[in-house]
Amino acid sequence: MDDALLALSIGMALWGVVSSVAITSYLSERGVKINYVLWRLYLPKYVSEYREMTIEERGRPGGWYYSFVVSMVSAAALALTGFILKSA
Repeated sequence: MDDALLALSIGMALWGVVSSVAITSYLSERGVKINYVLWRLYLPKYVSEYREMTIEERGRPGGWYYSFVVSMVSAAALALTGFILKSA
């Protein structure tokens, strides 16, 4: 059970990476300069910019924003649960 949770956690983290790449691509297409060297450091800023930009354009946050947030929160929760079950 705990190995399955850890595998799901890794899958959710990978989906978070896919979402973050899509967010970065969206911003880049709209003229936002992306610092690829420090991409991981600036990722929260890019996610926030994506959210603000899509709210301005559509009136609500874009789908990749929710995809990123849900996948990262799920990955953290599943990993924590897996580690707790493994250590018990």
